[in-house]
Amino acid sequence: MSLGSVTTQLLEIIVAIAAAPLLIGWVNQCRAWLQNRSGPGLLQPYRMLRKLFHKDAMVARSASPLFRMSPYVQFGAMVTAAAVIPSLATDLPLRVAADVIALVGLFALARVFAALAAMDVGTAFGSLGARREMLIGFLAEPALLMVFLTASLLSQSTSLPTMVEAITERDPAIYPSLAFAAVAFVMVLLAENARIPVDNPATHLELTMIHEAMVLEYSARHLALIEWTSALKLFNYACIGLALFLPWGVGGVGDWLGLIAAIPITGAKLMAAGVVLALIETVSAKLRIFRAPEFLATAFLFAVLGFLVRLLLQS
Repeated sequence: MSLGSVTTQLLEIIVAIAAAPLLIGWVNQCRAWLQNRSGPGLLQPYRMLRKLFHKDAMVARSASPLFRMSPYVQFGAMVTAAAVIPSLATDLPLRVAADVIALVGLFALARVFAALAAMDVGTAFGSLGARREMLIGFLAEPALLMVFLTASLLSQSTSLPTMVEAITERDPAIYPSLAFAAVAFVMVLLAENARIPVDNPATHLELTMIHEAMVLEYSARHLALIEWTSALKLFNYACIGLALFLPWGVGGVGDWLGLIAAIPITGAKLMAAGVVLALIETVSAKLRIFRAPEFLATAFLFAVLGFLVRLLLQS
């Protein structure tokens, strides 16, 4: 383990933690522009986090230690996930542990603790949101795994940095298998991050909300950590998508110039991803909760098609 790899690892973690709220602010601003209204500003997520961290936390009397511990576990899981995603370079000390199966496990760990904490207090909305969240996760994880398996056929490895290196070594081309996998991944991203059409992050309507129903009992620093975790999750998913389908510009092992150049390149790609996400949310309508299984089944179908195209046609 060299000093350069440790520096790269720390830089990726710092950039993810610092830039995740900015990505949320950019998506909200783009969506406001597309809807012909003035947005809250790029720095609004930072102002919200600052305000929440300065408030006094209120915890229900019936809450167990799990309720207080859950925001820290969720935040830690997302930071760990950011550490194994090659967003800037592939020279990572956690490269050996950067397996896509472990990455899916980190997302599942955060989801389970969020659901348990939502049911811990015993409110109706918390239990309702937890059940819906586990339903979404149960349907989204197989599709996400199939996307990873499709990409792993190109590199003969389930290591995410190895996938990035294998794809960048190939000539730029449109692979039908990756095209199917990309469509499936975008659908999973929308579902896993509580975005339209599966969920609306701005809603407070009890009959439709999923993520917001699970955090109604949180306040102050606990709520700030949960909101920061949500921003980190979207940032991680965006970086996974860029690493799998647009990996060009990511620095290699020992490539300091590539690492420096990767920062503005990754920033530009994330800005483009934010515009695409805002456009999807603007032109889409929210689905009924009972239509969400059909949406995710379609994502799984696209992922399976990509896997079969790569396995049988090698394209």
